[in-house]
Amino acid sequence: MDDEDRVITVLGETNWQFQFEDQLPVPLNKPIFIKRHQWHRLIKGTGSLTLKITKNARTQTNKT
Repeated sequence: MDDEDRVITVLGETNWQFQFEDQLPVPLNKPIFIKRHQWHRLIKGTGSLTLKITKNARTQTNKT
């Protein structure tokens, strides 16, 4: 689990798949948004996988 939201985008063609917890796998043919602390996994396909990962850091405000 990560502490920030992310968007993953595949660079090139692949048959690898992406799966959120308790959901069916989906092909990696469009950008996928992953919320912070959300369980997920990649399912290996044939060949190598190249991803672009864009992190969206959240700022925390401490109230006193």
